[in-house]
Amino acid sequence: MLKRYWDNTPSYLKNKYVLTIIVFSFWMLFFDQHNLISQLQLQSELSQYETDKEYYQDKITRTEQDLNNLLTNEDNLEKFAREKYLMKKDNEDVFVIVAE
Repeated sequence: MLKRYWDNTPSYLKNKYVLTIIVFSFWMLFFDQHNLISQLQLQSELSQYETDKEYYQDKITRTEQDLNNLLTNEDNLEKFAREKYLMKKDNEDVFVIVAE
């Protein structure tokens, strides 16, 4: 039965080099540690990490600008302290309204 399939096989597939290349390609695509599926997953992760990197770089830039504004302008520093940390002057009262 196997002989019948072997006889019907085209001659270029009977070549030992072509067979070796086919087996090697099949092995590399599906069974190797760095197979096609894992490479696609890694590429997807890399894309996600690059997106995250852009987001965090943008956030760092905005934070540096805010820090620069706080350090260079006394009014901005006072406004930030009042809003963020609820600081007040000695003669003031602070009322915090919480929306429910």
